[in-house]
Amino acid sequence: MDTVYVVYWSQSGNTQAMAEAVGAGAQASGSQTKIVPVSEVSPDELKGLKGFALGCPAMGSEELEESEMEPFVAEIEKFAAGKTIGLFGSYGWGDGEWMRNWTDRMKAAGATVPGDEGVIACGEPDDAAKSACEALGGSLAAY
Repeated sequence: MDTVYVVYWSQSGNTQAMAEAVGAGAQASGSQTKIVPVSEVSPDELKGLKGFALGCPAMGSEELEESEMEPFVAEIEKFAAGKTIGLFGSYGWGDGEWMRNWTDRMKAAGATVPGDEGVIACGEPDDAAKSACEALGGSLAAY
């Protein structure tokens, strides 16, 4: 079984808390995990994996963080076909448009997104959001 990578960008700690819940779900399903900020991993490390998770909060007008996460995701798009990519993140305004766009983007690149949507939390993730993240991690452990 591959190690489940959980790569994230977080400013306030909310998306980091979600990343930790994704990792906990994968571990509970018997997988090893690597929970890592996007600044500490190369897209090349994910190329050989069947699935992994990416997390980023909504920034600006519901966009991905532009200096680190956006370029990382652009590289992932080049080899996303056939992979399962779990998406998650927090937001403080809007209605989740950034996650819908990100999900559509990954699916257009040929990836499968578990549940056909990312896991989102408004602000600090509550118990329901953490449970959804744990379930996401569990689903990724199956790959």
